[in-house]
Amino acid sequence: MTISFDDFLKVDIRVGRITRAEPFPEARKPAYRLWVDFGPEIGEKRSSAQITAHYTPADLIGRQVLAVVNFPPRQIGPVMSEVLVLGVPDAEGEVVLIGPGHEVPPGGRMY
Repeated sequence: MTISFDDFLKVDIRVGRITRAEPFPEARKPAYRLWVDFGPEIGEKRSSAQITAHYTPADLIGRQVLAVVNFPPRQIGPVMSEVLVLGVPDAEGEVVLIGPGHEVPPGGRMY
């Protein structure tokens, strides 16, 4: 399916820094609860992510990631997920996070 550039612009993808990560034992599949800081304009948002194959909570603290920030919040068990942290599958189908190749200011919009 082809979309227009205007459709693409509707998806607000920003860079944030993971400030807190902890196990999410209530999730159906292994996951972590994440707190991601997107800077002063957006602030800190929560998410859950099935990224336990390649990351520990300690690995995630301070990592910059890309996330969709304009989806409506979604209840995932006891957690209200406010953003969708983005990743791609490795050869085994496990999630590898997407982030900038260099340090950038939090809140920057992808284009």
